[in-house]
Amino acid sequence: MIPLVAVAHGSRDPRSAASIHALLDVVRSLRPELDVRGCFLDLCAPRLDDVLLGPAVVVPLLLGKAYHARVDVPAAVAETRVPAVVTDVLGPDPRLESAALRRLSEAGVSFGDRSLGVVLAGAGSSHAPANEAVARVARRWARESGWAGVEAAFASIASPTVPEAVERLKARGASRIAVASWFLAPGLLPDKVARLAGDAVVARPLGDDVEVAQLVLDRYDFALARQTVAA
Repeated sequence: MIPLVAVAHGSRDPRSAASIHALLDVVRSLRPELDVRGCFLDLCAPRLDDVLLGPAVVVPLLLGKAYHARVDVPAAVAETRVPAVVTDVLGPDPRLESAALRRLSEAGVSFGDRSLGVVLAGAGSSHAPANEAVARVARRWARESGWAGVEAAFASIASPTVPEAVERLKARGASRIAVASWFLAPGLLPDKVARLAGDAVVARPLGDDVEVAQLVLDRYDFALARQTVAA
């Protein structure tokens, strides 16, 4: 069976790698016969060239099609000179939204609370379509949730910032704020979001949610169905 090589960005924060490994443990539990290998583009080990040693399907553990997905991952795979198929990133996908909403529920947030404004916080990118994908999720939640409003916000590069999104929600009548996480794992940027959110309820990153794990497997299966990896 062709291995699944899951590659995450990497972080100096050890919680990030631990969260990625926890997610991959769930992936393995869903398909015990599959060789699932985790690695990182930068900042922590193992690196991609440590685990991509033969034909494989590479699944980027990235939520959007920003620079890392469009440039870094393909370049890193090419440098290994190993025959591998690179799948699409994880997002956008309804299962990511479901996972983010579950994290909000775990934090005590309920649908239909007209006093509540929700910030959907992501990393931010210089690639505008990646930011727009997060904004589309926020607009959909705003239509369907019954909350006072939902605003996308970004931890770096893009706008609005978390404080700007909070002010927009308060201007619409929100008396309380909650922050939904559009991050896969904890780290410096999620911590920055939490600091900027002040006394708002902050949901934890998506992490080892079972639907995220199933999404990883679906990306793998779809790639195998469409392409043959050289033996």
